[in-house]
Amino acid sequence: MSLILTEEQEMLQDAAHGFLDENAPVAAFREIRDSKNPDGFSRDLWHEMAAMGWAGIIVEEQFGGSGFGYVGAGVLAEQMGRNLTASPFFSTSVLGATAVQRYGTAKQKDQNLGAICDGTALFALAVDEGPRHRPEHIEFSAKSHGNGYILSGAKTFVADGHVANKLIIAARTSGEAHDPSGITLFLVDADAAAIERTHTPMIDSRNAANIKVDGLEVTGDDILGEVDGGYEALEGILSAGRAVLGAEMSGSSQRAFAITTDYLKEREQFGQKIGSFQGLQHRAAHLATEIEMTKSAVLKSLQLLDDDFESASATCSMAKAKSGMTAQLSTQEAIQMHGGIGVTDEYDVGLYFKRVHVAQQMFGDAGFHADRLAKRSGY
Repeated sequence: MSLILTEEQEMLQDAAHGFLDENAPVAAFREIRDSKNPDGFSRDLWHEMAAMGWAGIIVEEQFGGSGFGYVGAGVLAEQMGRNLTASPFFSTSVLGATAVQRYGTAKQKDQNLGAICDGTALFALAVDEGPRHRPEHIEFSAKSHGNGYILSGAKTFVADGHVANKLIIAARTSGEAHDPSGITLFLVDADAAAIERTHTPMIDSRNAANIKVDGLEVTGDDILGEVDGGYEALEGILSAGRAVLGAEMSGSSQRAFAITTDYLKEREQFGQKIGSFQGLQHRAAHLATEIEMTKSAVLKSLQLLDDDFESASATCSMAKAKSGMTAQLSTQEAIQMHGGIGVTDEYDVGLYFKRVHVAQQMFGDAGFHADRLAKRSGY
């Protein structure tokens, strides 16, 4: 498949670009940050997004979704990355919708997909248990109890976990802590009395949560996918998340680069525009090529998710690694080329730097994915 958007996808891109520039620019993100909004996003804006079909972008039309698939989700995420738009789109419309639509029962789909599409239900994926992303290392316990299970354990770095109505929890039903087999996914109410959620603001002014569960009783109806076979489902959910995060970081890279090149054309030193300095031109040219390669890698991963979901894992890893490296390069170069003022709050480039630092760590940084791909190749 050609690495270009279809006419319909380009129309979505144009619509998202116009809407977010008008309704969710960086200034709006600053307002949310400075007001210390406890949600970390505007619920009014989120409801507008849902009304336009964005919340159900990957959900099939029979459940009330837009059916635009993962390329459509990536188009939206890229534009959100350009504007630093804070919303539950990633945690709910990508992770939550993927989990329920691909691995949920008919009952789970009926109960949850419509609520995702209309913006009334917020989801969060609880997988990591330590400072590093290790999805196969699960100690969170799910012990058999009657016809169900008792859940106990802790999770960290749960994006939007503080506001979610539903939690998707990866728990161990058998095997050892480092064993990919023996993992089961559970879909539970986030407000259950046995769940304690601690709001943890991050350096990018987004929000996550640490979650502790002590003796939560669940039934077989709460299981997503297969008992002991949840790692395959978890890997599918993470692949979708990695590709869409890659799209967001691609958008942030593009915008940080645009801000920087505009500055190079305006700033004067030694009586001439600094953009005329050959050293800076070489650095800008290098970054431009990296951004273009990243756009292609991300689009390929999104297309593969739509066309052959089960085979997309490696490509999504590659896209996540590449987009993270490029985003870090783009924002670092932006700060360097702006000079000392680049780290001041007055300039937006520092905000992009903080956001991509968090996004590239989420679900594995470049080192994690390089190691992962090497092991898949037999190294």
